[in-house]
Amino acid sequence: MRLIISLFLLLAGLNGAFAQALPNHVDPSAREILPNLTPIPAIRFLTTADFPPFNFRDAGGALIGFNIDLARRICSEADVACTIQAWPWAQVTEALADNQGDALIAGLAMTRADGDRFDFSANYLALPGRFVAAKGAIRDFDPEKLGGKSIGVRAGSAHQTFINRYLPTARLVPFEDELQALAALKENKVDFYFGDAMRASFWLNDNPDFGFAGQPYFRPDLFGPGLTIAVNAGHDAVRHAIDLALVKLENSGALDELYLRWFPIGFY
Repeated sequence: MRLIISLFLLLAGLNGAFAQALPNHVDPSAREILPNLTPIPAIRFLTTADFPPFNFRDAGGALIGFNIDLARRICSEADVACTIQAWPWAQVTEALADNQGDALIAGLAMTRADGDRFDFSANYLALPGRFVAAKGAIRDFDPEKLGGKSIGVRAGSAHQTFINRYLPTARLVPFEDELQALAALKENKVDFYFGDAMRASFWLNDNPDFGFAGQPYFRPDLFGPGLTIAVNAGHDAVRHAIDLALVKLENSGALDELYLRWFPIGFY
């Protein structure tokens, strides 16, 4: 599921960002990480231009974003030439399947259907669930004491399933989408919001009287495995080169650098 974020504070910079908890982006033990034994001359990345702050165009029309910077760093680490081409979302997976690119870095979900067509790199950014609350309620927040408290969620979401399963005494208030649930929190119609932490971080950029409460919840079975890079099935040389580059970027701190640059309000 993709949510186009129309407002993002690109000028927030790094002020306060270094106090964040930093994610462990890549888990080398999660899959086989091998050196690239088959040389590749280049990696042709495909992406979209409609998903800030990951991949979008700036006022001058240049393609920018977290994914764009990451793709270039991967190519640099792998010591190969790099191209990045933007396609409409409705066409980009077919472009990859037609070998018009080597890798897709645009948040493609690891569904059963996509798994039959593509292989996926190591996870480079996990997407936890988190509670959001008014600043005054954060210090005393205790997830074990939410009985009777109202929690806004997107109706039918995995985050609603999580609350039903693990906090059955809480009072769920479902909304049509995340923004409606967060608006209800701002208007004191619910006590807390629970949902995708990444999307909530964008809202928090514009709502400084609110913040994350408690710890992030990592549940790949419910919230998805996170962000990966898709390659055509069987193109192991490209996938191995990407995976090895991701591990090196994690070890060098480069992934943390990119995370702090593009997410001034971190979601970990």
